[in-house]
Amino acid sequence: MTEGTVLHLAREAIILVLLLSGPMLIASLAVGLLVSIFQAATQIQEQTLTFVPKLVAMLLTMLFLGNWMMNTMLSYTIDLFSTLGQMVR
Repeated sequence: MTEGTVLHLAREAIILVLLLSGPMLIASLAVGLLVSIFQAATQIQEQTLTFVPKLVAMLLTMLFLGNWMMNTMLSYTIDLFSTLGQMVR
């Protein structure tokens, strides 16, 4: 296994992590921004008010995109295991 192979695997893994975590982070960011605007407009400063909507948004995102996320992880894992024999030699 050469340095180039290791760097290629690490780069692909990082890209996959960013690709899979991106939609949930974007949903959480959008809901957090909306709740912050609501809190600023109504002057409600409850700290737990932001937690529940973010959690719900992340769960809904996981519900809608979970199948795609699982298929993406599965195809990456299959590709990794199928090329493992070539990498070790």
